Amino acid sequence: MTEKTIDFQTDPTKYRHWRVEYAGDVANLYMDVDETAGLFDGYELKLNSYDLGVDIELADIVQRMRFEHPEVKVVVMRSAKDKVFCAGANIRMLGGASHAHKVNFCKFTNETRNTFEAAEEDSGQKYICAVKGACAGGGYELALACNYIMLTDDGSSAVALPEVPLLAVLPGTGGLTRVTDKRKVRRDRADIFCSIEEGVKGKRAKEWDLVDEVVPNAKFDEIVDQRAKEFAAASQKPTGAGVKLEPLQRSIAADGSLNYTLVEVVLDRAKGRATVTLNGPDAPAPASPEALHALGDQSYLLRLARELDDAILHLRLNEREVGLLIFRSQGDPEGVLAHEKLLLDNQDHWLAREILAYWKRVLKRIDVTSRSMAALVEHGSCFAGVLAEVLWAVDRTYMMEGEFEGDNRPTAAIRMSPSNFGPFPMGNDLTRLQTRFLGAPEQAEELKSKQGETIEAKAADALGLVTYIYDDIDWEDEIRIFMEERASFSPDALTGMEANLRFAGPETMETRIFGRLTAWQNWIFNRPNATGEDGALQRYGTGIRGDYNNERV
Repeated sequence: MTEKTIDFQTDPTKYRHWRVEYAGDVANLYMDVDETAGLFDGYELKLNSYDLGVDIELADIVQRMRFEHPEVKVVVMRSAKDKVFCAGANIRMLGGASHAHKVNFCKFTNETRNTFEAAEEDSGQKYICAVKGACAGGGYELALACNYIMLTDDGSSAVALPEVPLLAVLPGTGGLTRVTDKRKVRRDRADIFCSIEEGVKGKRAKEWDLVDEVVPNAKFDEIVDQRAKEFAAASQKPTGAGVKLEPLQRSIAADGSLNYTLVEVVLDRAKGRATVTLNGPDAPAPASPEALHALGDQSYLLRLARELDDAILHLRLNEREVGLLIFRSQGDPEGVLAHEKLLLDNQDHWLAREILAYWKRVLKRIDVTSRSMAALVEHGSCFAGVLAEVLWAVDRTYMMEGEFEGDNRPTAAIRMSPSNFGPFPMGNDLTRLQTRFLGAPEQAEELKSKQGETIEAKAADALGLVTYIYDDIDWEDEIRIFMEERASFSPDALTGMEANLRFAGPETMETRIFGRLTAWQNWIFNRPNATGEDGALQRYGTGIRGDYNNERV
């Protein structure tokens, strides 16, 4: 399979695999995968199987549902094909993809599922999965991420996670974890369920808590529509006119560097690093929620979130040997805080709340990105409020101390706000400051008294907000040494180290999903039992089972 540059930008005029029908407060989302429209050549997307391109469209739909259709209270996910809901990830694609693509594919699909899984809590949009036909592997994982699963009782429709017996891999987007942690299926039943190819159907699926409701086939469509109306009627979701998400303004230079309106990404492929600059506001904060709405997708914090999100995804999938991301910022911190304050003060307005929820997702995207990451708090920076969260999402933070010869920019400083104490939790359900000060929770609590203060280098160091502070004499040398040292380490060892260190504290379903993806699925995808010439992924469909090395390691 020949891989190509992947573009995460799409829109409804380009969809090949999904369609949406809007009917007031209910939207029907139909999976209708075009077999001939795979992201790469060499496979067909039969039986509503999917590749990354299918999920890129789904992620776009889920995002537009939040911003362009806030009137929607219930989304019903259905199949447009007879006798099959979804066969899961396309096996030919997995068999032919590079290891890195497989792992990044699993990560992105899980982030997409997390997004619609959280839609009810974050946005008041409840997802129902209406299962008719075979619902296997990643197809059942789509269902698991919905808030409510309905299965028709027609004697053949079933839910299944057959990856272990069929493919020698795991349900890679959290299937096993959602079965035990979300559905709370009994361990012995889960063991049976994940060990059989044919899955579980009818009343047993409900008895085993694999679905929420089993409906007679003759009444299935009627009762699904009835449930959607009931859930919509019970919703307290505030609504309003949506805002259209226009295509991002982005250019890609010959060396791979990216330029957006507020985000710049400078690549140095020879040294394996990218510098991501976040720019401050280019216009004053709107005076009211109505003025925010009038700006649409051009409001500062929404535009910045969309551009940063796209840049992170582009670097992950298309620049896989860029192992170090350096975050910096430039602009007016007061302007950042003014834009943020409008959102925080008006969370009863649907658009303000959606922008904040989007920032929560973007910051989590940074948290689970498998790259070394550092931030530079330079003179003229605007790491304030929500942008300051980046400082504690990365692995290390360096800050300029004192005057630098020939540098007339405002002195490097950090500004904290209410954003740093609750609205943007990590996957472990703690704030980044609580995670940072896990061993000294009182220190994280005391930082609340520093909100609004201009915190320069010595104070930031004393408060534990940065890793190192350097003056004009040492700055360039110390940053250079750090970058060179990082480039000399094994990328595999770094991936494991960083993933272990970033999520201190309590385990949640989300941290378990990404932790198991990083460790177990990453390892399994490297094993010949799954991906070797005689492995299960290569032999799938030939009638010959994989040739396994039976060592337990």
